[in-house]
Amino acid sequence: MTVVSQKSSRATVFPVSIAPMMEWSDRHFRAFMRQMTRRTLLYTEMKTTGAILHGEREKIIGFSDFEKPLVLQIGGDDPAEMAECAKIAEDYGYDEVNINVGCPSERVQKGNFGACLMSTPDVVAECVSAMRNVVKIPVGVKHRIGIDRQQSYEFMANFVEKVVAAGADRITVHARIAWLKGLNPKENREVPPLRYEDVHRLKTDFPDTIVEINGGIKTHTEITAQLPHVDGVMLGRAAYHNPFIFSSMDQLFFGEKYPAKTRREIVEAMIPYIEEWRENELFPNRIIRHMFGLFSHQRGNKAWRRYLSENAHKPETTGEILRDAIADIPDGSAGRTPESRRNSVGGSRLAKKHLDKFDELSNPNVAPVNEMVENTVFAGAFLLAQKWQLVEL
Repeated sequence: MTVVSQKSSRATVFPVSIAPMMEWSDRHFRAFMRQMTRRTLLYTEMKTTGAILHGEREKIIGFSDFEKPLVLQIGGDDPAEMAECAKIAEDYGYDEVNINVGCPSERVQKGNFGACLMSTPDVVAECVSAMRNVVKIPVGVKHRIGIDRQQSYEFMANFVEKVVAAGADRITVHARIAWLKGLNPKENREVPPLRYEDVHRLKTDFPDTIVEINGGIKTHTEITAQLPHVDGVMLGRAAYHNPFIFSSMDQLFFGEKYPAKTRREIVEAMIPYIEEWRENELFPNRIIRHMFGLFSHQRGNKAWRRYLSENAHKPETTGEILRDAIADIPDGSAGRTPESRRNSVGGSRLAKKHLDKFDELSNPNVAPVNEMVENTVFAGAFLLAQKWQLVEL
């Protein structure tokens, strides 16, 4: 189904995006993901206004054209500096800019940006207005549903009302509150309960605003379940730990007809990319580290990860390490597209049903067996999928 369309005078609706993730969403991760999806909206890591204005700019925000569509996420609270950074982003060729109002880390709080800004919606609104006044590209805001004791829907709706009135083109909501004291960033991604219904209500109350949902969404089934309620779905760590889920994203959610790549094709495409950067004196491990999850839930996953872990750091490493790592992986894992994986079970509807259930319930962080068997349905799906030689711990 084709669902990309113009929702406002500036922003475009993307049914799927990949979240900005500190130390992960660099240009090499984005290049890797572009081997699987051409249409998904990608984000940079958050970059502070100070880094953009005073740092080594090309190193900090440089990108390649094939990474687009691409959003630069900016952290800051000074409207003039935010506007200057937005203009720099537009001049660089970014498709959109985004304000970080979701990160709860203490370091970010000390800079007076991130999730703590939800308590000062007028400041965020001033930043949105200042940025929008100097650029033609969309300006978005990514935030939580609340912070600390300010957990009511009304608190979030008041925040959104002000930033939308200031001109925000896209609202991306992590459907958890953020505890600014007492929880670290990892805990803030896991401990506060998900409240998807608040984001769904937000879309109902702001029907002319693009609203995306983020938090705990890992599978195609879960994306499909969310799209009737919101304009787009943002995946974070699921994209990093299980990137091959994006190999069929363009066909499933953007209506594209070109064939999905196999893992082997993705590996082959990354070799010249690694060699190009190696000639520019970038150590290959800086790129390869993003590829460890390529064979998640597949036979050969352990061998792939082990070979890269043991060899990627060596001084003599070249792009050929990927061919060496994939050499002993069964072609059934390396050469399958998502569709051919299901076709390989032949006419067995039972096997396909269990494989679908396994994919639906799989966590991209591969769970230990003893945790898996606590869920009987998951265990049955996993064991049957193993029988058909489709998955591996």
